[in-house]
Amino acid sequence: MWSGLYNALLFAAAVFAVPFYGAKMLLTGKYRKSFGPKFGFFPQSAAFRMTGAPRIWIHAVSVGEVTAAAPIVASLRSRFAGAYIVLSTSTETGQEMARKLVPAASAHIYYPLDIPRVVRKVIDWVNPDVFVPVETELWPNFIRICRERGARIVMANGRLSPRSFRRYRGTRFFWKEVLASLDAAGVISATDAERFAAIGMPAERIHILGNSKFDSLAARVSPELKQEIAGRLGIAPRDEVLVAGSTHEGEEAVILEIYRRLLERRPDFKLILIPRHIERGAACVELVRQAGFSDCITMSEILDGRSRREERVILVDVIGELFKLYSLATVVFCGGSLVPKGGQNILEAAAWGKVVFHGPYMDDFREERMLLEEAGAGITVRSKEELFAGIGDLLERPDVLRSRGEAGRQAVATNKGAAERYAALIADVLK
Repeated sequence: MWSGLYNALLFAAAVFAVPFYGAKMLLTGKYRKSFGPKFGFFPQSAAFRMTGAPRIWIHAVSVGEVTAAAPIVASLRSRFAGAYIVLSTSTETGQEMARKLVPAASAHIYYPLDIPRVVRKVIDWVNPDVFVPVETELWPNFIRICRERGARIVMANGRLSPRSFRRYRGTRFFWKEVLASLDAAGVISATDAERFAAIGMPAERIHILGNSKFDSLAARVSPELKQEIAGRLGIAPRDEVLVAGSTHEGEEAVILEIYRRLLERRPDFKLILIPRHIERGAACVELVRQAGFSDCITMSEILDGRSRREERVILVDVIGELFKLYSLATVVFCGGSLVPKGGQNILEAAAWGKVVFHGPYMDDFREERMLLEEAGAGITVRSKEELFAGIGDLLERPDVLRSRGEAGRQAVATNKGAAERYAALIADVLK
């Protein structure tokens, strides 16, 4: 009964969604690469005819989930050298990141829309022995058809934010049946385990294994990576830089005001501003200029061959650079947190030994927040004035800034190991 109701609602939503996204694709070019594959129109390439066993399909929605999936894929490849491992994403930015970060995958594809005919076609192509959704990506038709085809299902790096938990709990009657189809769920924390049990996941199938993002971030930090991005941007070792990462609308204006005030004390300070959504790049450039900073250069201009000279503000309007850019920071602000967006991943900056300022809205990263706050490397601010005062205070105490940053780096490094635990759980289910 619930399956029929779900598909009826899905069809109703598609009546409005397909024209909307089709128009966006035609007008902006967005979704052009993923549109066909999402309906099951993949090139008839050798990727789907590759042999290998076991056949493992891992799904990571976008960039954040790809970061969590990368070390799990590496661990699975170590265990199963001959495995056929498919990594799917839902977004084009996620697909681009997956191809960069996860070379151990045998194939990179787009995840199909949850339309039964499309799902059956793609599952039959891939023919997985096990399907691994990363971070609570559960599509009912896909889960049901996986089971019909005999595939096992293991969730990895599972998490439920307070907002997501409220939504799932309100429709527990539906999700209980979906969750019962999972062979196992590896989750990040005890809180996540309690929430999954509360919405119907059998408690004996829930395993608390930690956050695989720690493995990914610790493995990616390197002096060579820092040197490469510093050279590209013309940032000298002694330059002081405020890196504002993953900012949302309403936060850029705050950062620009704080930066203007910092320049009164430290005239050589630089700002690297990285909006969460690159389609806002042009609007953010205009904000920078309205704030009085005509000396602004964009990352796309730099990639096109323009050299940064005296420009103090760098606006990053391309994807895939955020992690590297944190290496250049004297101090970091992580966005999506001064406005109610649930926060962004503060561990990326902490992995480089940076102190991270963020706002109070960190619901989606509660464990990460607690970890860095305990280490002294994560600082919550509730207003523009608190952020300005906090940054100014630490800049005047460089020894404290370094020691706190190092404590955060150590906290990330000592929490490694989850990826191997997830690989072991998948291997156990495959047996």
